Amino acid sequence: MKSYISFALALIFCSTIYPQKKAFTIDDLYKIKNVGAPVVSNKGEMIAFTVTDYNLSKGSSNSEIYVMKSDGTDIRNISLSEQQDYDPIWSSDDNGVYFISTRNGVPELFYYSFEDDKTSQITFIQSGVDAPIISPNGEFVAFSTDVYPSCGDNENCNKEIDSATSNGPIQAYLADHLLFRHWTDYSSGKYTHIFIYDLIKHKYVDVTPGKFVSPTFMLGGGVGYNFSPDSKELCFVSNHDPHPEASTNADLWIVPVTGGSAIDITKNNKAWDGWPIYSPDGKYIAYRTQEIPNYESDRFRIALYDRMSKTSKVITEKFDNWVDDFKWAPDSKSIYFTGEYEGYSPIYNIDINSEKINEVSGEKSIFGFDISPNGKYIYYLARSVDKPGEIYLLNLTNDLNIEMTNFNKQILDEVDVRPAEKLWIKGSGGDKIEVFIVKPHDFDPNKKYPLILNVHGGPQMQWMDSFRGDWQVYPGAGYVVAFPNPHGSTGYGQKFTAEISGDWGGKVFEDLMDVTDSLQNLPYVDKNRVGAMGWSYGGYMMNWFQAKTKRFKCLASMMGLYDLKSFWGSTEELWFPNWELKGQPWNSNDYEKWSPSNYVKNFSTPALIITGEKDYRVPYTQSIEYFTTLQTLGIDSRLIIFKNDGHWPNYIKSMPLYYDAHLDWFHKYLGGKAAPYDVKKMIENLER
Repeated sequence: MKSYISFALALIFCSTIYPQKKAFTIDDLYKIKNVGAPVVSNKGEMIAFTVTDYNLSKGSSNSEIYVMKSDGTDIRNISLSEQQDYDPIWSSDDNGVYFISTRNGVPELFYYSFEDDKTSQITFIQSGVDAPIISPNGEFVAFSTDVYPSCGDNENCNKEIDSATSNGPIQAYLADHLLFRHWTDYSSGKYTHIFIYDLIKHKYVDVTPGKFVSPTFMLGGGVGYNFSPDSKELCFVSNHDPHPEASTNADLWIVPVTGGSAIDITKNNKAWDGWPIYSPDGKYIAYRTQEIPNYESDRFRIALYDRMSKTSKVITEKFDNWVDDFKWAPDSKSIYFTGEYEGYSPIYNIDINSEKINEVSGEKSIFGFDISPNGKYIYYLARSVDKPGEIYLLNLTNDLNIEMTNFNKQILDEVDVRPAEKLWIKGSGGDKIEVFIVKPHDFDPNKKYPLILNVHGGPQMQWMDSFRGDWQVYPGAGYVVAFPNPHGSTGYGQKFTAEISGDWGGKVFEDLMDVTDSLQNLPYVDKNRVGAMGWSYGGYMMNWFQAKTKRFKCLASMMGLYDLKSFWGSTEELWFPNWELKGQPWNSNDYEKWSPSNYVKNFSTPALIITGEKDYRVPYTQSIEYFTTLQTLGIDSRLIIFKNDGHWPNYIKSMPLYYDAHLDWFHKYLGGKAAPYDVKKMIENLER
């Protein structure tokens, strides 16, 4: 009896000292602060970065600029605005920080001075400023903005045309060529151009005039242009192909900072070239490149353009995965880069002469980094499934990693943010398939739980050991969540990535069936309560599941492709279906073979369908066609259309409903916890 009382007291003591964390909810997702990638000052003494807060009840967010010393001390907010402040850039003398702010309605360039603790507006462009960079000598700022090509540098011209069309919503769009709309916007006769603003003379110059988009759009952002070390020229990326909707042939161009004729320096490569960065010594321009024309998922390599010999060579041929972000070492002898590898994106270093590659960061998911001027330290932003992004310091002299920021400590102390486990499963052709698994809150190995299989889009991308709402909201509601990397995923060699093209419902489907078999045999998974969800290509796979298997209790298809023939005729980037489905509907059988719409007689599984009315990548009519079919067949289905969203719902305004709708649907068919909010009520609030 005495020992029992002692044990009970010990439990009480432990629960007092180490209180039980609560289950993760949708509300908790929007309490997390989103920390941006670090930007090191020119002298290496300071670091700038952004922090974004969310207000779920108001459906709003606020991004602000922070700075700290390079040792992680003296963290402070320097923007203090209720609007969006982002893209911090150090002035050449480190006496201040340039950044973009929407505090006056449109994004403009501002400058914060440390000397007088004041912020001033630098640019005044009605069309707004995007992706600014400062020249090394501190005299120029380059930025991109959307203009009418006939206007050139005449800001008033753009104002007059905008004024003439601002008497209400546009009633019609006229197009004489394709790519007249892209992602969520119609071009309306405008083109993205690069302007250079002289900070001394206060003059603007359009250095990329004409009917071309410069820089070429890059999904997820990236380096579109850069100044030479002597601040005399700008290298930028632009696609001048007469049919840019079907071509990935972006090239690198060089133009003087004063404007004039641009020179194409990569015209011999008919595939994509971009992301130019000059070496500190000025000898080279490093850039990312692909070798196969019109294949947007060809392997991304690093190439060097020798400015003296005017020749290029690829230096990362030995790296059989995609190169992402990269930066020169200060001595110009090597390059640091992040590369996708088996569910992570570590930092690597490559010697530009020997082409020897070394991993320097360890197994981490890194989303941006910068290097100290002395080359001894790397500052990087990293996330893991159980930890939101924070900034870390890597000491290259002793390989020591130090966490520098901890903005999410409180929520991690209070809320059960679940880690991921990894499994390797034998898939199609005997290839190994990596699967991440997150177990539910208060997991009991003696119980059985419903399972949600989450299939990624792209289709050429990888799920990573990285924080994401999906990996926490559903486990918090009592589900096991599994996210696999089947054929087509990046990070497992380019051959593995390429095998999905022309085989959309083949090896990937086999992989996912093998994965589901293995997951259903786990002792804690209830094999009778398994559902699946997916976005974009993942949404397509849900529709393919509908056509090819009855093993799932319910499906959730987001922005998914349903009828491949009509998809080809309504999407905007035609190079994608042309490559992935091996031609056009009239000369390729893939549109018939892999289209879920051709297997309607097999449909029977209840399906939640979510789409965006402004999705021009996978037009929302694909979801309407699918919903119409299910309803006509009498199959339980629900359609949600976000009126103001494209291929991704707005993170703060629409994603809460996205999560709530999924929880409601999964609860209905899999028996997990019910949605915390009423879906219809949330839609009413969204309308208001």
